[in-house]
Amino acid sequence: MTSNLLNHQIDDILDSILEEASGDVYMVNPSADAIEEFVSVATAFDGDLPTVHMLADERTLKDVMDDFIVASNAADLISQDALALRTLEEAPENSLLVTDDRVIAVVHAGDRVGGLVTDDDSFVDDTFDTYADRWDDASQFNLRTPPITAVRETLADEISPEAEDDFTAILNSLETARGDGDGLDEVTISLLVAAKNEALLYDISKWGEDVGIASKATFSRTKTKLEDMGLIDTEKVPIDVGRPRLRLKIGDDRLNEADNGQLATVAQSILN
Repeated sequence: MTSNLLNHQIDDILDSILEEASGDVYMVNPSADAIEEFVSVATAFDGDLPTVHMLADERTLKDVMDDFIVASNAADLISQDALALRTLEEAPENSLLVTDDRVIAVVHAGDRVGGLVTDDDSFVDDTFDTYADRWDDASQFNLRTPPITAVRETLADEISPEAEDDFTAILNSLETARGDGDGLDEVTISLLVAAKNEALLYDISKWGEDVGIASKATFSRTKTKLEDMGLIDTEKVPIDVGRPRLRLKIGDDRLNEADNGQLATVAQSILN
């Protein structure tokens, strides 16, 4: 064993793996932080990505993927065949990164990270084969969040390019999008963007259901909550046949005065 990655941050270790790996990679029993860091590093990576087979604890995966920002970028990586997710029945003692030419045990000690590396051919081959077999037997993790690329492209096409710009700017201003007090969720963000651009509730909820963000019923319930709290307002728009549709509008002057970088912060302060 050598420790030539000692004192690196986890993102440095992951970046070196993506840079140097020539074949499949197994990422075994990663922590929640490591999963988030991998998605971030892989999303920003400039080059050809290997396929990373992530074998992780199911509860940890669910908790991490509750954040729309992480999950939608992970879905992008899956659509590019750069990531696949399966769940571990029995986790090894350490977190491991396994390639066809080395095994790295990732050890956390406070704010320090050690990457303990071996390139012994026999040990690497045995470890790679072991986790390839465990991968074959593992259950697939069903990530239901749509890829962020599809979200942005369809939002621009079906609502407007301005709405897509606003959506992206709000996401970029957030550290998390969970809707748990630390971040707005994706439905609330979509409705705020729709209100800012005075789109129809029907159009934004249909888009959200079609792309896989949430059902029309969820959009409707969230609209009612935001309307009751005064964040958004609605006006009826007559149509030729059937009930009038509702146009969404910003309902609080503080939101009208905020730019996209501040819109999420202002909305959160009102919601809380």
